[in-house]
Amino acid sequence: MTTDYQSGRVSLGGRLRELRAEAGHSGKSFAELLGWQRSKVSRLELGKQNATREDLSAWAAAAGRPDVTAELHGRLAGVETRYRSLRRQFATGHRARQEQGVVETEQTTLLRAVEIVRVPGLLQTADYARSVFTANAQFRSVPADDIEDAVRARMQRQRALYDPERRFRILLWEGALYARNAPRTVMAAQLDSLRTVLGVDTVELGIIPFAAELRRSPSHGFWIYDRRLVIVETLSTEMWLDDEDSVQLYERAWDWLAESAVHGEHALRLIGRASAATQKLV
Repeated sequence: MTTDYQSGRVSLGGRLRELRAEAGHSGKSFAELLGWQRSKVSRLELGKQNATREDLSAWAAAAGRPDVTAELHGRLAGVETRYRSLRRQFATGHRARQEQGVVETEQTTLLRAVEIVRVPGLLQTADYARSVFTANAQFRSVPADDIEDAVRARMQRQRALYDPERRFRILLWEGALYARNAPRTVMAAQLDSLRTVLGVDTVELGIIPFAAELRRSPSHGFWIYDRRLVIVETLSTEMWLDDEDSVQLYERAWDWLAESAVHGEHALRLIGRASAATQKLV
């Protein structure tokens, strides 16, 4: 599935190829001029590798076009911060977006996440996921006829939780245990399901208590895939960030929030308290 950021990277690669060709170089001779591997030139031109500002400055100089350096840096900035319209993604329903989540998870060995007002998708029950998708379709006025397919894709993604080669470190704000994102009976079952997650050895679930002292307030959720990608969702857009500065910033935010989280028996007690409160309302 083609995404906005992939299109941006391919477009940048096309511009680089154009500059090289105008300078009269083959891929091989241009790589030799730069002192790079031929494969690097190819990957950059095909949009299969992220360029750095230094790469682009060197490229412009080698092509005899230092005047386009600023243009190339501007194109890179547009690729590094990738704003993907959620309305466009949901225009045909929810399934495709969930299938993309499966792909990203399969390519990741360490996933770190923060969620504030809902249980993260990787830990959702089918009924909870169905409630979330249905409410989202109503809010965005988008098709809801593929919700069952989306639920199945989300459940498929959860198989990764039991892969011994992967690790999942998830931080959950205590408020998410109380936020009514699903009917009460569904929420009660979801909280019971969270208790079982605490026994999965590939998953480290931390709860950030209401009363915790915070170095950094949990302003919004985000997902860090290894050290290659951060995904942040806002009301209207989804940002895919893979530049080093952004990755480091979100890693620091995750580390600071992790300092305030509780695990094991303490986390179990917080889930139990929320479950008891929910059961009283059923």
